[in-house]
Amino acid sequence: MKLGFVFPQYEIPPEPQAIREIVQSAEGMGFDYVLPYEHVLGANPERPGGWHGPYTHTHAFHEPMVLFGYLAGITQHIEFVTGILILPQRQTALVAKQAAQVDLLSGGRLRLGVGIGWNKVEYEALGQDFHSRGKRMEEQVTLMRRLWTEPLVTFQGEREKIDDAGLNPLPVQRPIPVWFGGGADVVLERMARMGDGWLPNSMPLEQARTMVAKLRGYLEQHNRPAESFGVDARINIARSTPDEWREQVAGWRELGATHICANTLGGGLTTVAEHLELLGQFQAETGL
Repeated sequence: MKLGFVFPQYEIPPEPQAIREIVQSAEGMGFDYVLPYEHVLGANPERPGGWHGPYTHTHAFHEPMVLFGYLAGITQHIEFVTGILILPQRQTALVAKQAAQVDLLSGGRLRLGVGIGWNKVEYEALGQDFHSRGKRMEEQVTLMRRLWTEPLVTFQGEREKIDDAGLNPLPVQRPIPVWFGGGADVVLERMARMGDGWLPNSMPLEQARTMVAKLRGYLEQHNRPAESFGVDARINIARSTPDEWREQVAGWRELGATHICANTLGGGLTTVAEHLELLGQFQAETGL
């Protein structure tokens, strides 16, 4: 079971020194991957009509591909995971190009987590249709995999078109692994049909058991062995106790999780040192 951590980007200073310190330190502690959240824009909660999302313009989010390009040059082996990249609000060929470049510069250390998101404000600002985002993402993943593995691609879909063109350079991983976030039935079926793994959000174990059972049913339906499909479980360690950490790890291990991602956000921590201390405590208490 691999161990990762959520990059606490809006609870530490948005400065290169802080970024370098937490990621290099976590790599030295033995963490296998770093997972940042993604938002391009944050809405003003005082805007006409109000705003009810969990994040606003006051939350700092680094652009993940640019962040990974920086981290690729200052780390050795830690994996980079988008958790999640909101794929349908972005241009498909550009995402494929950025991902290929990150994978190349890092020596094959990218795992692309994708999802449809929830922030209509971002879709509007980026010129994409919020309402057709799920259907578009399927087409995007299909096209990106071809772009990562074929020197020239001709593709005509409902929303995507490429006429005899290709990426150069290609990534190290051909194709780059694509994992899906989300938990609705339609999303579970989609990831079982075309994904390499699942990035669930934090949830009670009873809910996780129900969702994993559904996921395994969809995998069987699509003739895909469950053992070849990854599950990256997230645990909110800043809002739970060591006993709860151990219970969650044991429960997810029983459910076949391949990865555990420790999330230190939400506990009022404000410095790199505090986040690293909590990550070290989680390691010691769980033996991961």
